[in-house]
Amino acid sequence: MLCDHLWGTIIPGNDWLTCIGRLALPIFAFLLVEGYFHTKSLKKYAGRLFVFALLAEIPFNLMMGSSLFYPIHQNILWSFLIALGLIHLNEKAKASGKIILRIFTGCGTVLLGAVLGLLTMVDFYHAGILTVLVFYFFRGRKWWCLAGQVIFLAYINFELLGGLVYEFSVFGFPVSFAQQGFALLALIPLWLYRGKQGYHSKAFQYFCYAFYPLHMLLLYFLRILLFS
Repeated sequence: MLCDHLWGTIIPGNDWLTCIGRLALPIFAFLLVEGYFHTKSLKKYAGRLFVFALLAEIPFNLMMGSSLFYPIHQNILWSFLIALGLIHLNEKAKASGKIILRIFTGCGTVLLGAVLGLLTMVDFYHAGILTVLVFYFFRGRKWWCLAGQVIFLAYINFELLGGLVYEFSVFGFPVSFAQQGFALLALIPLWLYRGKQGYHSKAFQYFCYAFYPLHMLLLYFLRILLFS
């Protein structure tokens, strides 16, 4: 994430930074899903996301639009908050034990997530919310879960997001590869995860939350100092 934001603010033109940055969204999406299933209080978890989404909005606006008010793009924490609510709806349907309700809710939340992502103009729009839902619906280490992650992340990143395409040759054959496709490399560290929590403390937890708005604010001021 920091690499991507460095590329977008004070170190432009270094594509390798944003290629590394493509890994951030799948990793954060995966962690959000794991957070849902491991949190002791969903209300507090959602509350933290909401508070830091509010705190991050002005730094995000400054970094993205050089303005306190930038209504055409909202920070990624709003995407995650919407996705968290959609996951909870699916879990409520799952608890009912009714297959038809689960199918209807699953399809409905995918459609609702896509629409909300576009209408609210959150970061990555519909693709960000759908990335979270991919890790929710295909949570686990069964072969079909891993295959589902690859297939749907490929669709999201190559088709829905697309973007800059690199053209190169392999054994004389022309090959095209979308820059956004580097996001699939995030699956390598994610598949090495074995469900065990690493270092954790309240201080570290809030440092991770605070890093998001603070680093954007710092990059905004550095850009002013370096380029004005």
